Amino acid sequence: MTRWGLNLPLPGLPLPAHRPIVEQLPDLGFDSVWTGEGGGQDAFTPLAAAAAWQPRLGLGTGVVPAATRGPAVLAQTAATLAELSSGPVLLGVGSSVPAHVEALNGVPFTRPLTHTKDTVRTLKRSLSGDGAPRVILGALRAQMLRFAYDEGDGAIVNLVFAQDLQEVLARADAPRPGKETIVKLFVCPTPDRDHARAHGRAFLGWLINQRPYHAFHAELPNAPRLAKSQQRFAQGDTLGARAALPDDVVDALWLSGHPEEIREQIARYLQPGVTRIVLYVAPTPELIRNPYALPDVLHAIRPEPARV
Repeated sequence: MTRWGLNLPLPGLPLPAHRPIVEQLPDLGFDSVWTGEGGGQDAFTPLAAAAAWQPRLGLGTGVVPAATRGPAVLAQTAATLAELSSGPVLLGVGSSVPAHVEALNGVPFTRPLTHTKDTVRTLKRSLSGDGAPRVILGALRAQMLRFAYDEGDGAIVNLVFAQDLQEVLARADAPRPGKETIVKLFVCPTPDRDHARAHGRAFLGWLINQRPYHAFHAELPNAPRLAKSQQRFAQGDTLGARAALPDDVVDALWLSGHPEEIREQIARYLQPGVTRIVLYVAPTPELIRNPYALPDVLHAIRPEPARV
């Protein structure tokens, strides 16, 4: 059975105001909360707050860069979070992108794959035993996916077209029993298509053209349709890179529309072997006006709502 997670921070709310929504999440069918880390909030403080507000929730990072903290600090932090939560802790690490590692943190983005593998191996040695945090890897291409399943506890993938998911996993002989296969989806729950596409282009036009994502999509059938955006991004034309993304590409990776449309789009990812879906909910005009409507939105867009 696929489990469901929700990414923090929530749209339109400062972190202290998250509490009443986080407390409701198990009754909305969500068993975990997740964070990523680039700019903005760090990954671990929101998880600690969520654990205090609702101990029934599992905690996950999807993902933190392996290069910006030492493995011992990562292990200590994950073990401390595990003391706060009765749910599982899934420590997701990844190589990240140069803009997050080098530009923001001043850490050279050198040998990222080797460094990430070494970090995962150290974490696995440090975090062992019943109830210990599990170590998952943010991975896209075959080499890292295979490593995630061979030596880690599974993988978290994002910016994958639904029709490509099984091919991507098959390259790593995945999914595999007992391992996590987590898919992170970006959802903009509004019928205002112009708003959704504008925000989706701003997000995708930057991220999908970062080196790891560029290389990943170059191996997939939609590569020719991304070429113009990638070319303009490489020339330093970030606005042109956004504009060059076809509408249907934006719609496929930045899910929007009425609730029934979003339910159908999410359901395409409920494929064999997928253990968890993590929803990142983007700001919409409706949620900016009334951020506390989010529980109703989550109930409406999640396929087959159920209690956990």
